[in-house]
Amino acid sequence: MKKHITIIATALTLISTATFAQEINPSQVPSVVANSFKKEFPKATDIEWELDGDDYNVEFEIGWGTDHEIWYDAAGKILKHKEEIAKSDLPEAIISKIASDFPELKIDGVKKITEGDEINYSVELENFTEEWKVIFSGKGDILDKIKD
Repeated sequence: MKKHITIIATALTLISTATFAQEINPSQVPSVVANSFKKEFPKATDIEWELDGDDYNVEFEIGWGTDHEIWYDAAGKILKHKEEIAKSDLPEAIISKIASDFPELKIDGVKKITEGDEINYSVELENFTEEWKVIFSGKGDILDKIKD
């Protein structure tokens, strides 16, 4: 019985390790990816790289701690870019939608998510009793909402 439990535990560990991104040393990032990143974000600081499947994920800051997260393919092309933005940078359509659909909640954090030509926004809303993470299209449509 102990042998079966050990085998199952080992298998679960291997599966969970394989499904999550793994932190890598910057020297392990292909030069085409690293050069693309350096060219686009020369003022990046606090840089951390991960291998996420076949893609390269980098988290970094610009300026006074503005967080960014980008996924690159092996050719150095940006696949997805998440960046922390100010509430005042939200499109008016989203601010209006929050006021009408979530009047009792305040905005706690905002991220702009760019994938190709599509731009969406992840907004954290909260009050003293509840928290929501809501994904909006640039036009203010609710694409997803998750209660935290």
